[in-house]
Amino acid sequence: MHTPLREHVSQSIRRYLGDLDGCGVNNLHEVVLREVEVPLFVEVLNHCEGNQSRAADLLGIHRATLRRKLREYGID
Repeated sequence: MHTPLREHVSQSIRRYLGDLDGCGVNNLHEVVLREVEVPLFVEVLNHCEGNQSRAADLLGIHRATLRRKLREYGID
């Protein structure tokens, strides 16, 4: 039986927060988005053989949004 993605994400966030050991983070939302979006975009692009239009369709976002985020994250 496979574990739902949401549970994997929850476990990872709990571990991350535990590892902070009292150190404050004021941009957790930004950190989590980056840590999730980068591998998501890379894997979807690989799955779509680099075709950004197909990748954007699969992600449910506009191609221009995907291209902007790829530039932001330095993904070629």
